[in-house]
Amino acid sequence: MTHWQSGTQEFHYPLNAKDPRNPVQKHEDLAKLPKEYQDYYRAVTRFIPHDRVYIDPMYTLGFGIDASFYRLIPKIVIKVKNNPEISEILKLSQGMKIPVTFRTAGTSLSGQALSDSVLLVLQGAWRHYEVKDEGKRIALEPGVLGVEANRYLRSYRRKIGPDPASIDHCMIGGIAANNASGMCCGTADNSYKTVDEMRIIFDDGTLLDTADSGSRSAFIQKKHELIRQIEAIRDEIKADPELTAMIQRKYKIKNTTGYSINAFVDYDDPIEIIKHIMIGSEGTLGFISQITYKTVIEHDHKASALIIYPDMDHACHAVMKLNRDLVSAAEMMDRVSLKTMEDEPGMPSYLRTLSSEATSLLVEVRAENHEILEQRIEETKKQLADIPTVLPIDFTAVKAEYEIFWKIRKGIFPAVGGIREQGTAVLIEDVAFPLDRLADATKDLRTLLNKYNYPDAIIYGHALDGNWHFIFTPKFETEEEIARYEGLMTEVNELVVKKYDGSLKAEHGTGRNMAPFVELEWGSKAYQLMRRIKSAFDPNNLINPGVIINDNKNVYLENLKMMPQSHETIDRCTNCGFCQDICPSKNLTTTPRMRIILQREISFLKRTGQDPERLNRLLKDYGYAGEATCATDGLCAKSCPLSINTGDSTKYLRSQAITPTGRFIARSLAKNMNGVTGMMRFGLGAVDSVHSLLGSKTMGSMGGGIHRISKNKIPLWNPWMPGKATKPHLATASGAGKPAASSSAQKAQGNEPMKVVYFPSCISRSMGPARNDKDQRPLREVMHSVLTKAGYEVIYPQDMDNLCCGMPWESKGFFDIADEKSDELEKVLLKLSENGKYPIVCDTSPCLYRMKRAFKSGIELHESVEFAHDFLLQHLNIKKTPETIAVHVTCSSIKMSLSDKFKAVAEACAEKVIMPDDVHCCGFAGDRGFTYPELNASALAGLKPALTEDCTAGYSNSRTCEIGLSFNSGISYQSIIYLLDRCSN
Repeated sequence: MTHWQSGTQEFHYPLNAKDPRNPVQKHEDLAKLPKEYQDYYRAVTRFIPHDRVYIDPMYTLGFGIDASFYRLIPKIVIKVKNNPEISEILKLSQGMKIPVTFRTAGTSLSGQALSDSVLLVLQGAWRHYEVKDEGKRIALEPGVLGVEANRYLRSYRRKIGPDPASIDHCMIGGIAANNASGMCCGTADNSYKTVDEMRIIFDDGTLLDTADSGSRSAFIQKKHELIRQIEAIRDEIKADPELTAMIQRKYKIKNTTGYSINAFVDYDDPIEIIKHIMIGSEGTLGFISQITYKTVIEHDHKASALIIYPDMDHACHAVMKLNRDLVSAAEMMDRVSLKTMEDEPGMPSYLRTLSSEATSLLVEVRAENHEILEQRIEETKKQLADIPTVLPIDFTAVKAEYEIFWKIRKGIFPAVGGIREQGTAVLIEDVAFPLDRLADATKDLRTLLNKYNYPDAIIYGHALDGNWHFIFTPKFETEEEIARYEGLMTEVNELVVKKYDGSLKAEHGTGRNMAPFVELEWGSKAYQLMRRIKSAFDPNNLINPGVIINDNKNVYLENLKMMPQSHETIDRCTNCGFCQDICPSKNLTTTPRMRIILQREISFLKRTGQDPERLNRLLKDYGYAGEATCATDGLCAKSCPLSINTGDSTKYLRSQAITPTGRFIARSLAKNMNGVTGMMRFGLGAVDSVHSLLGSKTMGSMGGGIHRISKNKIPLWNPWMPGKATKPHLATASGAGKPAASSSAQKAQGNEPMKVVYFPSCISRSMGPARNDKDQRPLREVMHSVLTKAGYEVIYPQDMDNLCCGMPWESKGFFDIADEKSDELEKVLLKLSENGKYPIVCDTSPCLYRMKRAFKSGIELHESVEFAHDFLLQHLNIKKTPETIAVHVTCSSIKMSLSDKFKAVAEACAEKVIMPDDVHCCGFAGDRGFTYPELNASALAGLKPALTEDCTAGYSNSRTCEIGLSFNSGISYQSIIYLLDRCSN
């Protein structure tokens, strides 16, 4: 039995005239390319749309940078979508002798996903998957995130074998191409050991599906010369007992240096050899368009202990007493590692008290049931009992507690990036030693780091595998600094290979970083076989050239990436790319990483005065692709290990572009909020009246034309445009602090009634339901109904139409005006709540989030869903509706950690609740959805496919977000308070 599901749908929208991909600008950019690349561009755009082929300086720079410490800028970037496109591109490249490189998420660290030629970007596509054999196997395209693959397997209690620390952000293509491993999989469950089948596209465009006997037969006939060479290499290796023994020995520990030549020892069938040599080939032999993994069990019962040893020597000897039959992971962290994380929220206080030599061992134990888990915990303690510790060994099976320990481990690399000296790069090297020599090897490694004046370098890693990562932060701005790095790497490589017979790259891949040293590790005979492998698959050396095999012995010292300072909001960024997948503009224009890369380049060019023509072009193009289409939702900070909010950077840029006239207008509007909300109600009412007269089709055509003619200044109309909200006429509107006349409050205790201060946001005071919405009441009326049903007296602010939280001004960079409005609102709410005696609730999530951040008094503030969950459900009789509903948790609610409460309220009211995993920020971004609707459409491209046919209503908690959600799904989205009111009495 199989299950098939498509990933995010392809997004189509007319190209904005300000996008640098527009035809006029492309003509100018094309003329600047070398002649052979001009010809290549013209050839490739015969079968790939122009808007997926980038040649401008902004996009080529933005896409070109990855997480490594190298910088190469491609001449052409192509977003590829399917097998036929890859096949045609490879054939074209071979014919025109143009090199190509494949890129998925770009989280790799060794320089294997860079190009100064043609970069083929997969991100945003290649997301199909198929679960097979009740979860025992899973077929995945390369654009699927590792965390998504495990999500698809969750209900089967299984997962893929590889478990890199970046699994939430890296993609299957990179996991397989680099033979990534991680903390628990070791050498037993990596891609090499768990690959089942594979689809591969070769240099001439030929596709091999190893699961299809017909494809295998056709491939053997067509590619007989490749098969012959593979068989010759196989026979030569197997005829050499000494070489065979060395290969077997070296793969007993983690090893990703060079090609996976163990495939020639482990297998006889050429197709099996091809399948396994593709693992870890770093995109240099062909393109893996699909991989089927044999999955592994995901145990439900886990426990972890952060064991503190007096020094590294004691910790290394402790590791030698453990094995994977007993524990699933043992992660070593030296004192410097722990120091980078000790001040993070929630960290154990004892971390700050440790000596300079203290070393931790993070041990995890897993089992199929609680009894076996306890047995393994006791056995682990017994094995380690004779090695002294700083604190007693204490395992915890409480998820919230052991997740803190693992947060320490996963946060080390990015944390170093956050505390490094500004302008320095972050280098992470990746070696492995035989476990029985780990203690001595670690001492020697530390000695070398100190010798080359990197005393703050960090050593940590997968101790069960003898796999150490060490991090240091050179600046690469002087020849002396580069020479220091060269000296360190020369001695480290000699240490690892000649003294300890270890691996120069354990799991991060060879890349450009270690290509000059592959022969040092493997010796001349094995290295020459690797050269023959590359030549057999790619005789013209056009597929990711320079990676793994490279005759330039200094390539690891060239094209080093500098990290120029730009602004304090983004300077700590290490380009890891963890922010990319959650960004609403990722498939439209730029991602947070790209924005930071571009801002650094712009700042560098301004500071140095270099290349003013390039600077002016970047500034011009960034306006649309970087600033205008940034939703400033801030979710990038949630996935960033350093909590960098690129939205804050965008708001800062907007603040710097404010003119005196713009400031005057903004301040005038802020002082006349009553008039602003009145005009909004009038305008929405007028548009709704025209809609009723003309009908949706005519209105849509007319609205689209006006939007285009105005160059986005006049909002784009859509059928889900809200009508006007009725002006408040409640008894409390003229009597601040008095309960609503309609309230029949339940007494809380004695004669004291329950009271709540309700502040309807300016959005909900202005925007009423759309013509097609299920409930035609204004949100304020519905909120009042729910509150009074639950027994609350409702207190409204006096003259509320003049009040605002300040969010519209903050988002446009008017920070001082935003703060003035929030201060004004805070004073009113303080008085109404009697200095916080009564809770305060707001009906719009982004507004409440702004209030929480801006208010200085610390008064109790509640978002409407949060208040419903914490205070209303217990006072309401709820009858579930038998419907299937969709729920969208807004970005502000996510940042306030309200997702679980949102889900609980929805599930209390409806039989079935859909919360699409792949939909994050909706991209409406206040008013951006009106002026740049393509951002909203791109962000929600996966929404409609995620909804079932019986889903007829959706719920959220932000009126503007609900407009875009309704338009892009085709169903009515309203505040979840409407659902709660309908289901309660």
